[in-house]
Amino acid sequence: MAGRTRCRSLSFLGVLSCVGSPLSSMYTTSSVFLQSLANVGITHIFANWGSDHPALLEDLQRQRSEKDGQTASQIITCPNEMVALTAAQGFAQVTGKPAAVIVHVDVGSQALAGAIHNVDRGRMPVLIYAGASPFTSLGEMKGSRNEWIMGLQDIPDQASIIRQYMRFTSQIESGKVATGIIHRALQIATSHPKGPVYLWARREVMEEEVELSAVNTTVPLRKWPPIEPTALSVAAASTIARALLEAKSPLIVASHPGRSKDAVPLLTHLSTQVAIPVVAVCPSAVAIPFSHPYFVGVTYLNRGSHTHHLAKADVILVLDSDVPWIPTLQAPNPEARVFVLDSGDPLKTISAVTQWHIDAEMMCNADVVLALEAINAAVDAQIETCNAGIIDERRTSITAEHNELVRKLDGLENAWRQDMHSGRPTIPNILGVLRRTIAEQTPSRSLDKTLVLNESVTNNPIVWQHMRTEIPGGQLTSGGSSLGWGLPAAIGAHLGASKNYELIVAIVGDGSFMFAVPSSVYWIARRYETPFLTIILNNGGWKAPKMSMLGCHPSGYGSRAASGVELSVGFGPDCPDYSQIAVAASAGWAWGKRIGGDGGNVQEELTAALAEAVRVVIEERRCAVLDCVLDAL
Repeated sequence: MAGRTRCRSLSFLGVLSCVGSPLSSMYTTSSVFLQSLANVGITHIFANWGSDHPALLEDLQRQRSEKDGQTASQIITCPNEMVALTAAQGFAQVTGKPAAVIVHVDVGSQALAGAIHNVDRGRMPVLIYAGASPFTSLGEMKGSRNEWIMGLQDIPDQASIIRQYMRFTSQIESGKVATGIIHRALQIATSHPKGPVYLWARREVMEEEVELSAVNTTVPLRKWPPIEPTALSVAAASTIARALLEAKSPLIVASHPGRSKDAVPLLTHLSTQVAIPVVAVCPSAVAIPFSHPYFVGVTYLNRGSHTHHLAKADVILVLDSDVPWIPTLQAPNPEARVFVLDSGDPLKTISAVTQWHIDAEMMCNADVVLALEAINAAVDAQIETCNAGIIDERRTSITAEHNELVRKLDGLENAWRQDMHSGRPTIPNILGVLRRTIAEQTPSRSLDKTLVLNESVTNNPIVWQHMRTEIPGGQLTSGGSSLGWGLPAAIGAHLGASKNYELIVAIVGDGSFMFAVPSSVYWIARRYETPFLTIILNNGGWKAPKMSMLGCHPSGYGSRAASGVELSVGFGPDCPDYSQIAVAASAGWAWGKRIGGDGGNVQEELTAALAEAVRVVIEERRCAVLDCVLDAL
């Protein structure tokens, strides 16, 4: 076959050998796959390579040879699969666009680990592709088995490993259908409720030869649009607006509306018009600017931590929330009128949550932006008929409550310990200095061009409030509960939207630094020049399991444990030197320092260290890691 590479079986070696001109052009299903991804707008592929990917690697090198060293989509080599998927999630979170991830057979699919949970619960559109072990073993087809591991990696239902977290799974069985399958997968991934999709193919299929015309065939993406966002009915919008206007004590519970940045000004307008307090419950994105006078704080629903407005509210509007309250800890007024709005999955059936219920008058499957537009319009049309006196009273009382919140935060940030020899700052100390340092050293002299990735776990609400984020999308969490999101997400965010930010800060704690596989993260950061600042809130272990134990056994044996180490949730007595892990992983490129616990003046030490760390990231374009030693849990 002229101009093509030929394959023959070398039975005495038990391998396949490909012979022919090394420069001859050959197009395969892998060519179609990669070009189709580029055609639909996939700009970044986070890849962890394996024995199922020869044709993909070959085609990427063909692209480089034909395109001055470039590939149609940028390839980000990731030594760890969970890091790859999490970086793709971070990319999608800041761009709103899907990324792709390539992993290796069953083991690579399994190694995606907790990132699968996060990308599902976070509702981020990511296309995952995994190769599969060859199904031929005697050289019948190109790509047939030629390595011992292929006999171990062949399982009957590879997609079942992660199917329950996916919006769609499918096998690519020929290069002739690859483009259509990719289009369908992304059509589903980008429709509400957005989320991950999983494609897989046998090695022989990806090695299947195709004509150049198959690679060059462009299927218009406009023919595969995502489902149009669902609007709120006029009747529902009018009912909700009337309830809010007639309420004496309304409340808005917001968790994820800020995933759509356009929702933030709409929610702000609604809150302002009717003087409705807004509480952020387990948020994944900024719902309303911190400085808004009717923002009353953040809660992660620890016992007694929900806003006091919950118990007295007579009308509650719940926006894109997975868990707006926990009835056994704090429940709303049983007579309250509750309205639930969710962008695509109000009953959590697609999310496959087995036990889920909210006592509500109305459940609405509606895009949060369209819903808020409709409610605002209905409020504006009816507001002249409401009791202006009640609204004015709320304005005064809620503004006073917000001002008191700010006063308390200021006090905590400035309350340095009198015993300076303890050498340990509090988290408010750290965040107050960090915020002021950003305002002093970034080019804009503000926090408006800083992205905060918050994975401080048990300290999530403290970080949310003390960072005082104003802009939509300015602070994010994973939207899930698997640790290890923050550091890889910083890489993805930088690759996706570095032009939008002067500084990216990952604030991690409760062991999430170790979960993030820092040896891979900081290597990738150096390789692809994605500098970010890491702040480690180092409490010496995992506080979350200790808190869970105390929630069930407040006065049991565990409550009397002398330390986290004794309880087996601590990393002491000699904790890892986290900052130097980053330095070593990046071959000395990252800057790292540990502060606290050395008996010095911690206020001066912290101020100087943060100033240097921010300078290193902004001016030298290197990662900086500041390990802040806190009181041990």
